[in-house]
Amino acid sequence: MSAASRRLHVSQSALSQTVNALERELGVKLLVRSSTGVGPTEAGTALLGEARAVLARQAQALRTMANYTNKASGVIRLGVPLEPPRGMLPRTLSRFTESRPDARVVPHYLSSSAQFAALRDGELDVGLVRERHAGSEFDAMLVNRETLGVLTTLEVSTKLAGQHGIPLDALGGMEWVGFPRQDSPAWYDELTAILRSHGIDIALPRQEHELIPAVKLISVGASGGRAFALAPEDWPHPRPAHIAWSPLVAHPLIRRTWVVWPANSRRRDIGHLIAAFEEADISDR
Repeated sequence: MSAASRRLHVSQSALSQTVNALERELGVKLLVRSSTGVGPTEAGTALLGEARAVLARQAQALRTMANYTNKASGVIRLGVPLEPPRGMLPRTLSRFTESRPDARVVPHYLSSSAQFAALRDGELDVGLVRERHAGSEFDAMLVNRETLGVLTTLEVSTKLAGQHGIPLDALGGMEWVGFPRQDSPAWYDELTAILRSHGIDIALPRQEHELIPAVKLISVGASGGRAFALAPEDWPHPRPAHIAWSPLVAHPLIRRTWVVWPANSRRRDIGHLIAAFEEADISDR
């Protein structure tokens, strides 16, 4: 029921009320609850087959009508962070294209805060963000978790890395090449609290926005061993020979990515895109 409510962009209570109303209208029991979850009754299974036939006929009717119009295909404006999880977008968009070949997804690379602002202003339809919004204006679904390691110069890595990687405590006195708090306040606060608890001072970033990966590597390499950055092991950007990646020991840092969309959205193509993210997440576990 919770998965269905996400796909339909309605609350679970509203979905339950709709099912109850349908049961009263038809005079039959459609769903039965047990200790293992919710399942369809015999009548519910029969109605499911009828509903699928209706939806298939509707889809065929829409395809037929499309031959009589020059209207452009639907466009979904998708907010994307500067460092999206590796492979997630191609997998998701491939699944989405199978179900909605008439739609087109246009990515816009923005920070989490900028994406939330653009969603409010109607400039984005869906976002991929590093933090979950606390209010009720957006629906959200966690779609990725990445364990972060550390990028340092090869010299620093050779000096600090043990058999299993570099402890966070060993990075004390070094500068974190990070991002401004305004780009993603909740994720910034979570991350810097962990770093500070291990003796790492957090200086104010010199840039106003998150650095692109190439500049992040340059900043680490030009620091003379005094700076480090955070990245997952499968970071897709090529590293120079003098930059090394090492896992972090004892206290893993987890970077999460949520897909978010306006709670009042009723667009079916957006529902298909959200479902594609969910399917990609499940298949990768």
